[in-house]
Amino acid sequence: MKVILQKDIPSLGEAGDIKDVSEGFARNYLLPKKMVIPSNESSQRAILHQKKLVKIKKDKRKKTSEKLMESIKNLEVRIGVQVGEEDKLFGSVTSMDIARKLKDLGFEIDKRKIYLEEPIKKTGDYEVSIKLDEGLTANLKVAVFKE
Repeated sequence: MKVILQKDIPSLGEAGDIKDVSEGFARNYLLPKKMVIPSNESSQRAILHQKKLVKIKKDKRKKTSEKLMESIKNLEVRIGVQVGEEDKLFGSVTSMDIARKLKDLGFEIDKRKIYLEEPIKKTGDYEVSIKLDEGLTANLKVAVFKE
C-alpha cells in the first residue's frame, strides 16, 4: 500500500515522502495515529504544498539557529562554585547548570542540547558544544571559578 508520510518517522522517512508499506502496518498503526495518508492524486498535490511549507519552516529555524550561534560564539559563561583542596569542586558543573546560567543571560537552550563529555569537576576554562536546530553546532566558552 502506498502512503504519504505526515510526520518524520525514523524507520520510514521524512514528512512528505511516498513510501510503500504493508497494508496491516498502515491500517493498524500508521493510519489510526494519523502518521500517514493514503497516496492518491489529490493527496499528492496536497503533499507538494505541505513540502513547500515545511521547507519554509526549516529555513526559518535555520536562520534563527544561525543568529543564536553567532550570539553564543562571542559569549563566555562564568559559573562560580565552591572549591575544596587542589581546586576540586564540591559536586560538579553539569549541562543543567550551564543551561540555567544561559537562561539567566536570556538564552532559552534545553540542557539535552548541551554536550559535555563528562561533568566539569575542576576550575578552569572549558569549551562546550551546543547542538542547535538543522544540524548546526555552536561552541560556548565556560569559565568555572572559585566563589
